Amino acid sequence: MKADLLQALEASDVTQINELFMEEINNGSDAWEIHQLLFPLAQRVLNPPFINPHLPKMYRVYRELRPYLREDEIRAFIRLEVMEYARRPKLGKLPKTKPATSPVSFRDIESAIREQDWEKTRVLMAAFYEQAGGAELARRLLFLGSGYLSSSLGHSVSCTAFILLEMLDRTDQDPWPALATLADYFCKGGFHTTPALRRTPPFSSNEVFDQHLLRAASGRGIVNLHHTITIYAIEQVRPLFNEEEYNHMIGAWVAFMEDKKAKMVVLDNPKAALPGDYSHFYEEFSKLGVKCVVAWIREAVLSQQGRSEAGRFLIKGLCDKYTGDYNPHYLTGLGSSLWVAGRYWKQTPIVVNAFYQYVDFLFESLKSGH
Repeated sequence: MKADLLQALEASDVTQINELFMEEINNGSDAWEIHQLLFPLAQRVLNPPFINPHLPKMYRVYRELRPYLREDEIRAFIRLEVMEYARRPKLGKLPKTKPATSPVSFRDIESAIREQDWEKTRVLMAAFYEQAGGAELARRLLFLGSGYLSSSLGHSVSCTAFILLEMLDRTDQDPWPALATLADYFCKGGFHTTPALRRTPPFSSNEVFDQHLLRAASGRGIVNLHHTITIYAIEQVRPLFNEEEYNHMIGAWVAFMEDKKAKMVVLDNPKAALPGDYSHFYEEFSKLGVKCVVAWIREAVLSQQGRSEAGRFLIKGLCDKYTGDYNPHYLTGLGSSLWVAGRYWKQTPIVVNAFYQYVDFLFESLKSGH
């Protein structure tokens, strides 16, 4: 039956997908195991008219969000994922070719991207992967992407980072589909020249970084949301870099935000009563009142249990309001907000800004149907 599910996904048959997925679950299939099987196909899911690989990135974000859910809640979450893959076109398949045996430099990859030769780029990426290792390829691609943050709205790093992380972690899978997607994206985006290493000195204190994070989490709309998503991605791939390289990535992110100013969100009500259970939370969530929901989150994140509950309730809210047509940033934005809460829960202004930025974007999008 799982073969039928994959075939229907390939054909983007939304109606059949829903039936097959529920049949799998009713027959005892584990929802997360279905997610695991989707790796090769998920790498090829497109999101026109955008060239950015939003859906392959989202595949990794599901792994980031899964720990917030109880076992009996994962089914609805993966159903959302499957339906989103089903309704979108897929990148065409190219048969896997044997990687070049002669030495391949990263400059060869850059040249192929400059020529906008998708197939050649993919073959060279595969060869570099075999010769230098996946971690080195990932590091070099992220450096390459760091030179194009402004022109790509951060996606040249934020999408790339999550695809690469999943590729590196999934040693049970052939990296070929992920390399195909990245080759396609870099060719379409014209990301072909690695920037010079920024001589960005480390921040003099954590407070300086925190101020930049507050700037990132300031402002409404999709552009400002990407400032937070981008640093979330950079921090996830930090182990790939040495200190100097990491400082370069941070410098690129700071430059991406240009002269944007920090502006702290002020909530009307100083304190919000915590809902006793999810049903009470969803009642407020469904009203699409940003400040009320964020005021509750502000109190919840002060404890580990509260942070877990906030993540769980928000994910369940997304699933329960699912209408068959979601913006991928609903999940990536949530992932970045929860990352902020997990790391900066003691710094209320940053947490409030990050969640206000995300929840405002989510609710405005839900109201408009986009």
